Amino acid sequence: MKFAVIHINHPHIHGQIAFVREAGATFAGWFAPEPDLAAEFAARYPDVPKAASADALLDDPTIQLIVTAAIPAERAPLGIAAMRRGKDVMSDKPGATSLKQLADLRRVQQETGRIYSICYSERFETRSTVKALDLVRAGAIGQVVNTVGLGPHRIGLNPRPAWFFKRNRFGGILCDIASHQCDQFLAFTGATSAEVVAATVANRHHPQHPELQDFGEILLRTPNATGYVRVDWFTPDGLGTWGDGRLTILGTDGYIELRKYVDIAGRPGKDHLFLVDAKGTQHIDCSAVDLPYGHQLLADIRDRTETAMTQAHCFLATELALTAQALAEGSSR
Repeated sequence: MKFAVIHINHPHIHGQIAFVREAGATFAGWFAPEPDLAAEFAARYPDVPKAASADALLDDPTIQLIVTAAIPAERAPLGIAAMRRGKDVMSDKPGATSLKQLADLRRVQQETGRIYSICYSERFETRSTVKALDLVRAGAIGQVVNTVGLGPHRIGLNPRPAWFFKRNRFGGILCDIASHQCDQFLAFTGATSAEVVAATVANRHHPQHPELQDFGEILLRTPNATGYVRVDWFTPDGLGTWGDGRLTILGTDGYIELRKYVDIAGRPGKDHLFLVDAKGTQHIDCSAVDLPYGHQLLADIRDRTETAMTQAHCFLATELALTAQALAEGSSR
C-alpha cells in the first residue's frame, strides 16, 4: 500500500507518517508549497520524492492514502478533493474548522465510500490511553459515568506561524485542542450520541493576539455519563514537557487517572496510569503498550472495515468540538 503526504504545516505530520510506515505502507511522495517547511521535510525524508504539485499525488492511481497536517481550515477541502479522486484520508486534528465543512465532509464521504480518518493523537499516539481503554472495555472500573479531560499546552509564541493567531485559520481552541477530549469522552463512555451542555472560550492573557483563544472548557452529557473538558495555552516554561495532559475516568467500581506526558516531581518518563478499585491502588507503566491505530487503519483501507475508528465516531467527536466552539462564541460559524 502506498501513501502520500500533502501539506506539512503542523509537526503532528511526523507521528502520522510513523503510524502508517510502521504498519507497512510505502511513503511514495509528498508536496508542500512553503520553501522553509519543504527544505526541513526533505532533509528528514531524503529518500522520498517531492511531487510537482498536490494534484500530481491526488491523480496518481497507485496511491491509496493521503496523509495531511495542513493549516486546519484547509484540511477538509483537501480531504474532500482526495475522496472524490478515490483516495482514503488521514487528517491531523481538527479535521474540520466549521460545521459547514463537517457537513460537506459527511456528504462526500457518504457519496464516495472513502475513509476520512482524523488522527486524534492524544488517544492513538498515547500508550496510557490505549491501555486505559482496554481496561475500561474489560470492565475494570464498571460503567463509566464521568470523564475529566485536561489539555494544557505551551504556547511558544516565537516559532508559531501567522495562521496560528487567525481565528478563521485555526478554528478556535475548542475546535482544535478539545477535539481530543471529545474523542476520548465518546471512546470511554461508548456513546454514539452526546450533547454540549455548556462551553466557554476566552483570551485571558494575550491581548497582542486578539483572535487567539488561550482558554476553553466544555461540559458534555449523555443519558448515562457526563464529561468536563478544559484546554489552555498556559503551560509554564518550568515544566519539562509541552503540557501536563491528564484524563480521569470515573466508573461505578473504581477510577483511572492518566498522567500522559509527565508525572510531576515523581516517576520519570510518560504514560503513567493509576488504577483504583476495590482491591487497592496500582500504578501501571504503559511505556511498552502497542499502538494499534496505524495497523488498524491500513487493514480498514484494505478490507473496507472500521476497526481503527468508526466513521460515525470520527465525525461525532468533531461535531461536538465544533458545536461547543459555536456555542462558546455565540455564533453558528
